[in-house]
Amino acid sequence: MRINKMTASFGKLENESLSLHPGLNVIYAPNESGKSTWCAFIRAMLYGVDTTERARAGYLPDKLRYAPWSGAPMEGSMELTAGGCDITITRSTRQKNAPMREFSATYTGSNVPVEGLNGSNAGEQLTGVSKDVFRRSAYIGQGAVAVTGSPELEKRISSIVSTGEEQTSYSEADERLRQWQRKRRYNRRGQLPELESKMDETQRRLELMQGSIQDIESLEKRLEQAGEECRRLEQQVTESRKRQRREALDRLSAGRAESDKCSAAHDAAMAELSERREELRKSRFGTQSLRETEEQVRRDMDSLNELKEKASKKPNALLAVVFFILAIAAAAVYTALGNWLIIAGAAVFCAVAVYLLMGYSKARQAVNRAKEQRREIYGKYHVGGSAELREALEEHRRLSQAVEEADKEEKRCRLAYENAREMQRGLEETAMAELDFAGGNSEAARLSRELAAARAGAQRLSQQIAEINGRLAAMGDPLVLSSSLSSMREEYEIISKEYDAIALALDTLKEADTEIQSRFSPELGKLAAEYMSAVTGGRYLDVFINRDFSARTRTSGDSIARDSEYLSAGTLDLMYLAVRLAVCRLALPEGENCPLIIDDALVNLDETRLEQAMELLKQIARERQVILFSCRKPKGATDD
Repeated sequence: MRINKMTASFGKLENESLSLHPGLNVIYAPNESGKSTWCAFIRAMLYGVDTTERARAGYLPDKLRYAPWSGAPMEGSMELTAGGCDITITRSTRQKNAPMREFSATYTGSNVPVEGLNGSNAGEQLTGVSKDVFRRSAYIGQGAVAVTGSPELEKRISSIVSTGEEQTSYSEADERLRQWQRKRRYNRRGQLPELESKMDETQRRLELMQGSIQDIESLEKRLEQAGEECRRLEQQVTESRKRQRREALDRLSAGRAESDKCSAAHDAAMAELSERREELRKSRFGTQSLRETEEQVRRDMDSLNELKEKASKKPNALLAVVFFILAIAAAAVYTALGNWLIIAGAAVFCAVAVYLLMGYSKARQAVNRAKEQRREIYGKYHVGGSAELREALEEHRRLSQAVEEADKEEKRCRLAYENAREMQRGLEETAMAELDFAGGNSEAARLSRELAAARAGAQRLSQQIAEINGRLAAMGDPLVLSSSLSSMREEYEIISKEYDAIALALDTLKEADTEIQSRFSPELGKLAAEYMSAVTGGRYLDVFINRDFSARTRTSGDSIARDSEYLSAGTLDLMYLAVRLAVCRLALPEGENCPLIIDDALVNLDETRLEQAMELLKQIARERQVILFSCRKPKGATDD
């Protein structure tokens, strides 16, 4: 197969074209110019884009990494020559989540489709190798000169080395056998450990079930005894409660009767007191206290006595009249006789009469005032005289004494009622304590607590039985478990024999691998040594390759080979380039040689070794197309 021309809308490539020719093609371009993108495009055109890959930390799948920057659909075409025919393959995108899924293959210059060529098999049909072999042999990516192991690649090389007699790779068979072996036993995992664990678990469950059944029998006997004890206590509690309840009710009834009696007496005393207070209120002195009334009446009686005494002193006007008469007589005598002594006596008599008249008037006024004050005092008490006032006072004294006696009786009845109520409350508290069958100190309470404890014990036993029955139910049927244990033991014997047989097969395979290795490694190493000698000017003669494709090399002056960690970066790249080329020689099909794609894999070489490597690639390019993308411009190369 030979690639002639490519047109791509892929990543940073926007409808760009690249023409190629047979032999060695050196595409020189600076970094970030799209070289690796063209390499990825070739791989995508041949084998498609893997749409199952998912993005993860530090990694983008090709479907995202190479989405066109312009936002256009991912697509491209490739003109190539294969089997003597010019063919044009195209890939385009119809659905965004399936880039380059649409495929067509026609003969160049026509619309005639290429029969048997489709998007799934195009790469393998055209190159002769699978995608995995292509990437590990013909495709040398940037910084990925070193070849990595692959069962398919190993199988292909081994088949070639052994002249086609080997159809299966050692590592593939070894891994398959070891997978079978690990499937049966891998440390504590695998079928055998799992069966051992299951058998141990089943045996343990059977033993637990037997122990649980014995525990249930013992607990059921204890539960039956607890039930009998509960029934005995229930009967005792019922009788004791009835007796205590009857006695408490009798005491409460007697206390309630006494309380009712005292309540009735107190009500009667209250009515009597209210009646006496009403009589007192309606009396002349009202609700005034007896002491205050007596003191007031005493003061008023003393005042009445004084007023009575004053009123009893009646003024005498006769003497004043006599003196007036004597004055008139003396005046008449004076008129007759003209004696001044007589007129003087008349004047004296007249003055005495006036004085006596004035005294009479004052005495009269005092008597009237005394009478008025007596009327006021009598009017205050609404009595007509002292006798009536004394009767009213006596009546008030009688009513006050009656109220006092009624009040004493009410207080006595109230105290008796309060005592009766207190006694009733005491009886009620005592009854409540006696009827508190859970927390009291009575016989019924004690028996009730014993009954509660017995019931709790029975409940715990029932719960234990239920839990054990639940565990038994979860463990399954003993007969089924026994049968399962027997089956597992039989299976264990079978798998143990298989494990032993696989171990024997691994030993046999290892012996066979030694023989294959003796044929495989020399052939690949011989070819790699030829290429190594060519690119180093004969300095490095031998290359020794292990099954994992790790390599060692020896210079012409060394007696032992050097491991890769002892080589410079440039020498290491050369050695692995030689191994790569040897792998391509052995793995890639002859005839329609698959192109060799190299993406900037020679950057660590100095100018001399770069020229030697280019010479080797020119030799290889005589047999197959070589496409070299490089940021370094080799001598003789032109810009493309």
